[in-house]
Amino acid sequence: MRAILAVGLVVALAVGLAAFVGTRGTGEARAQPAPWTFARSMSQRRSYIAAAKLDGEIYAVGGMVGETGRFLAVAQRFDPRKNSWTGLPRLPEPVRAAAGAALDGDIYVIGGQTQGGGGRQVYAFDVAGGGWEQRAPLPEPRFNMSAVVYQSKIYAMGGFSGSEEHADVFVYDPAEDRWSRGTPLPAPNHTFGSVVFRGEIWAIGGRRGDRILRDVWIYDPRTERWHRGPSLPKPMELVGAAAVGSQIHAIWEGTYQIYDARTRRWSRGPRPLVTRHGLNAFAVGGFIYTVGGCTTDLHDSQVVEQRRVTEATKPGTIR
Repeated sequence: MRAILAVGLVVALAVGLAAFVGTRGTGEARAQPAPWTFARSMSQRRSYIAAAKLDGEIYAVGGMVGETGRFLAVAQRFDPRKNSWTGLPRLPEPVRAAAGAALDGDIYVIGGQTQGGGGRQVYAFDVAGGGWEQRAPLPEPRFNMSAVVYQSKIYAMGGFSGSEEHADVFVYDPAEDRWSRGTPLPAPNHTFGSVVFRGEIWAIGGRRGDRILRDVWIYDPRTERWHRGPSLPKPMELVGAAAVGSQIHAIWEGTYQIYDARTRRWSRGPRPLVTRHGLNAFAVGGFIYTVGGCTTDLHDSQVVEQRRVTEATKPGTIR
């Protein structure tokens, strides 16, 4: 009988310990950042896309594919709620490395390289009407710019042309179909990410010469001045960036950094499933989506990844 009781006690202790460990393990798992998963891929491999978000849908236009960097005119729309892509009328001409923006029901494709050289062309897709129109060209040719919309105007920033980076900021007023010059970036830059965050414009990372940058610059529209922001923990270029709630998400290849305004610090997010540069990132319906890009093996990608983000997401902080 004593032997039976002893065995029973051991079993009970083991069960209790397992329950404790299991509960603790579950708690720790819940504390881990949400992983990336795959959403519906694009129909074609593409990088250096002009992309924008409008009314909860993502528009991906133009880009390039293949070792020759073949220019593309394809245009598609992604509906995250249905997890599906829809084809749209093609661009009037193939364009790669253009900037994308959405304003007043139109999707803009700004600058970029064309087969004939180009760089000043601006096209707008009327989502309701379903057609492309040409708009006022950029004051100077540019590709690898970054663009945001703030207070009903498009800010097209930085970029590359003439064998060098530029610091220019061009501001588009759709009411007048006219570009004007804004306050230039503090230094020439291209391939950086940009977001509007808490009433200011953030320029994140990028490249100048042979240097990949950790720089973050913030533009205050009230003072019309740039000031330094919190530097990235690691240099990043060809950045996909998106803002949601109190956070900015910046993705480049295997580097995923999250800035939290509550702590004023960058932290590390979970590694993407497919590491890519030249991708685009958007926040839609509680998820971050990354679209297209070129893999670290230098293959253009049709991949779309998604990751749920909430204010409770707390990735491991980089000290």
